[in-house]
Amino acid sequence: MTACHFLLPAALCLALCSALPAAARAESPLGLWTGRLVTDQGSCDETRDTSTFQIEKRHITFTPADGSILLTGVPEADHAHYHAEALVRQPSGAPFPMVFEAHPEGKTIVGAYGTPRCRAHIVLKR
Repeated sequence: MTACHFLLPAALCLALCSALPAAARAESPLGLWTGRLVTDQGSCDETRDTSTFQIEKRHITFTPADGSILLTGVPEADHAHYHAEALVRQPSGAPFPMVFEAHPEGKTIVGAYGTPRCRAHIVLKR
């Protein structure tokens, strides 16, 4: 394979992306959003670091405090509301549900995160 095999697709992609109006690119919720959880109630270790919310066409993930547990879900068709969850087992075997709810608000996405020991809110930005 020559360099042309790699450069031509890359140039084509750049040309197509730049052909989109800036407003159209900015309006799409797809991609990565980050923010920091703020405790509303209880004890939230997840406020110690930045959290990441990733929106894809058919799948969403929320990673509290950019840790190892992913809350997953499927976005609504109009991207007006997001719901992601995970159910992990504690060492005792008891379930530990984790839930994230969010919606777009202006140029941000605002959300609420909850577990049995913690309630927190977040404002996510690009």
